[in-house]
Amino acid sequence: MTTTRFDPSALAKFGKLSLVARSVVEGFLSGIHQSPYKGFSVEFAEHRQYYPGDEIRHIDWRVYGKTDRWFIKEYEEETNLHAHILLDASGSMGFRGAGPSKLEYAAWVAASLSYLMLHQHDAVGLLVHDHKVRTTLPPHAGSKQLLRILQTLEATQPGAETGLAPLWHELANRVARKGMIVILSDCFDKLPDLLLALRNLRHRRHDVLLLHVLAPEEIDFPFRRMTQFRSLEQPGHKVLLDAAQLRQEYLRNFQSFCQELRTRTRDMQIDYHLLRTDEPVDRALGHYLAKRLAR
Repeated sequence: MTTTRFDPSALAKFGKLSLVARSVVEGFLSGIHQSPYKGFSVEFAEHRQYYPGDEIRHIDWRVYGKTDRWFIKEYEEETNLHAHILLDASGSMGFRGAGPSKLEYAAWVAASLSYLMLHQHDAVGLLVHDHKVRTTLPPHAGSKQLLRILQTLEATQPGAETGLAPLWHELANRVARKGMIVILSDCFDKLPDLLLALRNLRHRRHDVLLLHVLAPEEIDFPFRRMTQFRSLEQPGHKVLLDAAQLRQEYLRNFQSFCQELRTRTRDMQIDYHLLRTDEPVDRALGHYLAKRLAR
């Protein structure tokens, strides 16, 4: 059976992250009957009105005593997975090349992963930060949590300077329960500090997934003439450079940075996956999740 795949960049104009997430996830899950995250046990989720045919044993009698109305306790499967999605919303994530900004792309990915994990009855939380924490949603399961996450993502704008490592250290020390940490970032910080913070997360026995979000212009550096570059984290700071002379040194340093990050995270048993903002989210995310399923 042929399945239509949707490019979230075509849907984003409607401003509906729920539509983006649903399209990405359902396109990926079509024909796949196994989840990357398998759950067990149950947890109370929410109430709904009683309808004839519902099992009487699920009626919440305490609520009936207070309201004189019948409501059913709904339960959702709970797994041993509690996921925290860390979204880097620093100024550099606002970079927009030919396609969406890195922050927009990261928000699509975060929405899609949240949709997937909550659909699998996992508990998902969201932490948005630049050099400080801007928004925190503790992990919860259920459809209401998806709404909270989507509303937060839609409201998120690029912020101030990057300060990744200290915040990742803080999270590692704060989250006691072993779970999954999903990081969406361009990783523009000092590499030794980043690696130390990632090691701290692994030391706490978290399953860490690092999604390295980059624009194609940052990877390929297509500039070949006098070009003015301006800082997204220091307003007003700009410099005019001969990009042709700079190109080889830039590519050498950038590729070295990415290669070391990829190698060192692999040595720490951290999942590293590069996401280019010019690649449709369903294809990029589906490729990673398919590899995870195969393991």
